[in-house]
Amino acid sequence: MSKQNESRQLLRHTLATLAYRGGKAVASAPDDFSTFRVNDTTRTPGQILAHIGDLLDWALSIARGHQTWNNSTPLAWDDEVARFFTALAAFDSYLASDSELDYPQEKLFQGPIADALTHVGQIAMLRRMAGAPVKGENYFVAEIEAGRIGSEQSSKRYEFG
Repeated sequence: MSKQNESRQLLRHTLATLAYRGGKAVASAPDDFSTFRVNDTTRTPGQILAHIGDLLDWALSIARGHQTWNNSTPLAWDDEVARFFTALAAFDSYLASDSELDYPQEKLFQGPIADALTHVGQIAMLRRMAGAPVKGENYFVAEIEAGRIGSEQSSKRYEFG
């Protein structure tokens, strides 16, 4: 496997990690969680999830060579969760193809992908603050694999407590 293909495979594994962790953070959220607000200056979980969708759409546009940014109005929680997985699937599909990347893979990682991972952590933290915590897990041993980017993830979990 070439160095470029190895890097693309690592990006795909990162997207699978984002799907696994993000899916866990958004699953079974309380009905009012989307609008939970810590204070007047923070984003709601719904706004954060919409931003993650925007980041993934932006990442795909960068990969295709025509950067496009959109500030989406948050959808209903379940619709925004579906958008998250749809955007992951579109980006992963492009990375899995032979299509050229118009920008370095490192830039895709350091910008939109790393930002999306940060925001998944924010959603997980807000779940705890809202009284609906996500169980901790040993992610090192989680069954995460490139290409598994949908809401259906391995049921084999190594959760704490």
